[in-house]
Amino acid sequence: MTALASGLEVLQVFDQNSPRMTLSEVAVKAGMNRAKARRFLLTLHALGYLKKQHRHFELTPMVLQLGHAFLTINRYATIIQPYLEDITREIHESTSLGTLDGDEVVYMARSAAEHRLMAIQLSVGTRLPATYTSMGRVLLAQLPDTQLESFLTKVRLQAHTERSIVEPDELRKILKEVRQQGYAIVDQELDSGLRSVAVPVFGQQGFLLGAINISTNAGRVDMETLLGRFLPLLQEKASLIRMAVS
Repeated sequence: MTALASGLEVLQVFDQNSPRMTLSEVAVKAGMNRAKARRFLLTLHALGYLKKQHRHFELTPMVLQLGHAFLTINRYATIIQPYLEDITREIHESTSLGTLDGDEVVYMARSAAEHRLMAIQLSVGTRLPATYTSMGRVLLAQLPDTQLESFLTKVRLQAHTERSIVEPDELRKILKEVRQQGYAIVDQELDSGLRSVAVPVFGQQGFLLGAINISTNAGRVDMETLLGRFLPLLQEKASLIRMAVS
């Protein structure tokens, strides 16, 4: 947490009056020694948040994602809500909109079916581990390679059920497949009997709004139905949302 705080402090020293700075200037403005400032500058550069020209560092457009995702997802959650409700009316299953926050998925909108799927009550604001949810895996697969690798080297995988993936290399392989195919399925890895499918949701300009999913009971809905009926429905709604969100 201390490292995260220091990294954010380094980003915040860049402003209108100091858009380009040397290592020494950043260290002075951030109130840290040169060695510490250098570590954070190089890490932020490797992650794509800073660019380096000779001795000077400056912010890249990637820093806009830090606030843009939150602002857009809150602004458009009310637009997306009716599409979630349409899905629930059509197939009588719960569906949600989520966004990535660190190693968790945060529920931003939800349309719940009458039947309850998990022991905990899911609602707007609920947080679940990204690695064991379909929405989380879809969103992780959208990360740039450097960010994804950083995530995979730090994340702690744990068995929630006997089906849970606990090896980083296996998760890396799955996320690669998710990125290629454009959807994710998680089958009883977070909670026994819980099966879900998710797709990413974009705005007209191509920015990532989050992910939408359909969650169901494995005993009630088989994989053929999940892929043959639920996935196309999600993809259809994601396309409609993209046209609706400017």
